[in-house]
Amino acid sequence: MWQRSVCVGLLALALGYLCLLGPELPHSALRHLSASLLGGLRRARSLEGRMVAAWQAAIVRPARGWARVAVGVNACVDVVLSGVKLLEALGLEPGDGKNHAVLKSRQDLKEAFAHFMEKGAAAERFFSDAESFHHIAQTASEYPGAQLYVGGNAALIGQKLATNPDLKILLCGPVGPKLHELLDDNVVVPPESMQERDKFHLILEYQAGEEWGQVRAPNANRFIFSHDLSNGALNMLEVFVSSLDEFQPDLVVLSGLHMMEGQSKEMRQRRLMEAVASISDIPTDIPIHLELASMTDQDFMSNIVHQQVFPLVNSIGLNEQELLFLTQSASGPHASLTSWSGVPDVGVVSDILFWILKEHGKTAERASDLTRIHFHTLAYHVLVTVDGYWGNQVAAVAAGARAAGTQACATETIDTSKVFLKAPLEFVTSQIEAPSKISLNPDEPVVHWHREGISFHFTPVLVCKDPVRTVGLGDAISAEGLLYSEVYPQ
Repeated sequence: MWQRSVCVGLLALALGYLCLLGPELPHSALRHLSASLLGGLRRARSLEGRMVAAWQAAIVRPARGWARVAVGVNACVDVVLSGVKLLEALGLEPGDGKNHAVLKSRQDLKEAFAHFMEKGAAAERFFSDAESFHHIAQTASEYPGAQLYVGGNAALIGQKLATNPDLKILLCGPVGPKLHELLDDNVVVPPESMQERDKFHLILEYQAGEEWGQVRAPNANRFIFSHDLSNGALNMLEVFVSSLDEFQPDLVVLSGLHMMEGQSKEMRQRRLMEAVASISDIPTDIPIHLELASMTDQDFMSNIVHQQVFPLVNSIGLNEQELLFLTQSASGPHASLTSWSGVPDVGVVSDILFWILKEHGKTAERASDLTRIHFHTLAYHVLVTVDGYWGNQVAAVAAGARAAGTQACATETIDTSKVFLKAPLEFVTSQIEAPSKISLNPDEPVVHWHREGISFHFTPVLVCKDPVRTVGLGDAISAEGLLYSEVYPQ
């Protein structure tokens, strides 16, 4: 690091000396030498520093921003602690990992945690045994170092948006006394949303390289589980929709559909139909963003994609696990891929995102409102839009990437000594069609390409070396991307 600093200092001195000699040098020579030295200064800066500077220049407010945003419907209190430490406190021994769609016992918890820790992948599961969950939650909340935070995708997105004083936020969800205390003063909670008791979700975090028995985490992430029947039944959805008339939002953000996986298949199907009817009541001139989360039931995801929810929303946000599960559930491109190996291939991701908008998005012939997808993974983000519906997406994708770097490291601005570049420096834009090959330029980190009326905006993420907190990162990314997005009047 000191060699780079010395180099920058010497270059700056040389440039100053040139300026003093300026009158004695031909103008063209001075211009050429100055340009060469400035180029040297730029190269001497770190890749990370150049990217941060480029983002700062690109992140500009949209011409028409939001004033009032309504967010619903899942909210809870997150109990955040070390996953390995909690399992040890519960007396659970390390063992082989195994995926479970629903957790029915401590053994299932142990196996599912090990399974996802070994992959370094985020996941969320329902714990079906109320009494067992209560004992685990009590152990977790009393564990030294456990921390309590605002939780639930809707509440997290609302809390992130509320940091902007120009925005008024409505949050509908089961809000108990502790959660209400934790919420920003800028968040309005309707009386019908207030509950006597909080809903607790347990967030088991692990760090990159952390070991538990034979399992070693390739990167930092978290495993989430709960026994939350209120959020699971989307009990606040009708309250949410009925509150919109009085609140008059410019934007609606919806999340929590994944929580219904803890319900029986019959109840889930009935409740999904009721949810679709409620969402259909939202005026069509108010854009709706749907934030997805970890799911395991392919039929349920297929229903959301094919028949019911996707056509009603304008925008969706999701990560790499949700994207792969979506294409597997709906028989999309690369559906035979069982899991990602390392950093998800940009070409594969691009193919799936293109397919979602081409097959399920808005066209002249299709009655769908879907025109935007914000994809985020640890190493990079992609914002994909149908042409003519969204603006300021360069700023939006850059703002989302900046939020990932600051929130994970718990810093106000990106500290380049605490982050690193994990994204590929070269990639192709498709693994199906004739692709373009793109080389990343740190001075222009937002890359744009186009495919049959659909625009892609890609930017790498500066990954935190020692993340302070990974929970809610996807929600913060989506919130920041929405904050800087502009929807064109139709």
